[in-house]
Amino acid sequence: MYQLSANIELLFTEAGPDYADRVRAAAAAGFDAVEIWGTFEKDLDTFGAALRDTGVTLTSVLAEPRTNFTLPWETDRTPFLDGLARGVDNARLLGSPRIVVGSGIGFPGMKRVPNLQTLIDAFGMAVDRVKDSGVTMVLEPVNTRVDHPGTLVDRTADAVTIAEAVNDDSFKILYDLYHSVTEGEDPATELANAGSLIGYVQFADVAGRGEPGTGSIDWPAALNTLRAAGYDGPIGLEYFPTQPTAASAEYIRSVAAAG
Repeated sequence: MYQLSANIELLFTEAGPDYADRVRAAAAAGFDAVEIWGTFEKDLDTFGAALRDTGVTLTSVLAEPRTNFTLPWETDRTPFLDGLARGVDNARLLGSPRIVVGSGIGFPGMKRVPNLQTLIDAFGMAVDRVKDSGVTMVLEPVNTRVDHPGTLVDRTADAVTIAEAVNDDSFKILYDLYHSVTEGEDPATELANAGSLIGYVQFADVAGRGEPGTGSIDWPAALNTLRAAGYDGPIGLEYFPTQPTAASAEYIRSVAAAG
């Protein structure tokens, strides 16, 4: 059975704005893992204490500031590299083995291949900067059709190209089924192509980004496809619930338990 990790930016918000309270609510609902977005504006002491008190693990955090790879990247790489290092330190403090990075919109006017090479170079520097931290960077392709217009890396294949070029065990890709299907990809094809480069997975249904069972995705088939690709890590539930959180997760938990 896959470990399911509740994204407490979107789930258990009924527990209030305090992320420590959301951790406790997730634990009370039977979750043993959660994920969050950024760490810079959170009270990491109380959040970390809630993780320790409940035994809940943190599966991923987001790098900050969100990568944009436009100017001043060519002249000043410090904001990205220093921000990443700070995020990695926070991930280690909280026990997260992953930090999620993105591509931003790339350099306007530059063709796609040179843009991707810029990312390869940037993430190569990033690998050197956080070497031996024990935290894996996972690059997330996101859809441009609905949620992130203009984003450079909107295809799983491009993320694979970057990860293969970076060629380091501390750099993988995040496969988000919602983004992939929304972008028009075939999950079986993309997962087979990505193979061992998949370092994390997230789920939401299509269309609407609601909980599994609210859209068109065949979830038993999706989990079978994921298993066939060899992925056995945690799955982040990054969706907008259409009902109270504990109830919204019941369907995907039952599918994961039966598989």
